[in-house]
Amino acid sequence: MLAELFLDASRACEARSPLTHTLLVSAAADLARGGVTARVMAGAECDRHGTVPGLRFAGALHRLVLEGRAPELAEHYPTAGGEPRLDTLWDAALTVLHEHTDELRTLVTTTVVQTNEPGRSAPLFGGLQTATHLAAAEAGRRATFPVRLLEVGASGGLNLRPHRIAYRVDGTTLGDPGSPFTLDPGWTGRPPVDLTHPLRLVRRAGCDLDPVDVSTEDGRLHLSSFVWADQVARFERLQAAVALARLDPVPVRQATGPEWLAGQLARPERDVLTVVWHSVVWQYASPADRAMGRAILADAAARATPKAPLALLVFEPRRTHTAGRYEFRLLLKLWPAGLSLRLGTGVGHGIPFTWDTQPWD
Repeated sequence: MLAELFLDASRACEARSPLTHTLLVSAAADLARGGVTARVMAGAECDRHGTVPGLRFAGALHRLVLEGRAPELAEHYPTAGGEPRLDTLWDAALTVLHEHTDELRTLVTTTVVQTNEPGRSAPLFGGLQTATHLAAAEAGRRATFPVRLLEVGASGGLNLRPHRIAYRVDGTTLGDPGSPFTLDPGWTGRPPVDLTHPLRLVRRAGCDLDPVDVSTEDGRLHLSSFVWADQVARFERLQAAVALARLDPVPVRQATGPEWLAGQLARPERDVLTVVWHSVVWQYASPADRAMGRAILADAAARATPKAPLALLVFEPRRTHTAGRYEFRLLLKLWPAGLSLRLGTGVGHGIPFTWDTQPWD
């Protein structure tokens, strides 16, 4: 039932976005009684859970606000300079839903959720540093390996330049001190390696089923619309990441993950650590693509050598013992070393993050 999917999405943001939570709870009630939300969502009645129709609905409304075409609702949206008044939020939303029903329905039915969170570059940076140090030790090298970074489900590619970000950690700047994008990673603990060592990315590439071109205003608005509108710091972080991406473009190819990865991993690359990376993507992949991706990675791992190592670095949710709760784990596998580590845990947006290296079974 569509209303239940809206409520499920509302629970996921209840603690962190009262605005989105209130909007989705009200929309679910309106759906159940056949109100205007049902007309906006027409055609999405049989959508599966993984397509997150509630967040597509919230994103469509946010997009109109960001474009300046929903002034009444904008008064409630901090990303547009407003102040949330939760008791009257739904009344303002109803006005927009009635005035823009057809356009909102088109947005909902033609877009996919894209939360290209640049905050995930913080655990990625630490994970890459760990992987390069471990691979160098395995190969008997004094210098760490340069990295070839391959991202599956890259969206707009905002996490393909972790070496170009300035990370402020306890008064120290890691990464690129001259970067226009400064990030407070919110770390507890540290990776057990020298983080001041320069991280060298010599090649970067990404794929996505629906890549977003962040060099365009349409692409920027698309990603911005999926930020919860009362999370201003997260919104500003995205704008800074988009600005950096425009200065340092990395094209994202439209392709399925297994198809693309098979081509990228066809031959080992000597004197480079190849890292396959993905974050909050696994839940959207079909069982067939998951199986094929595992097989392709296993085949590439069998060809890895100490001088042409391969790593899998992922930041994905795992259900906890608390009902309905997930923790996001940064996991690393390294071949041919045979290492398998859980580097730490955090929240879905990558910040904050706690480093705690343990074996990953």
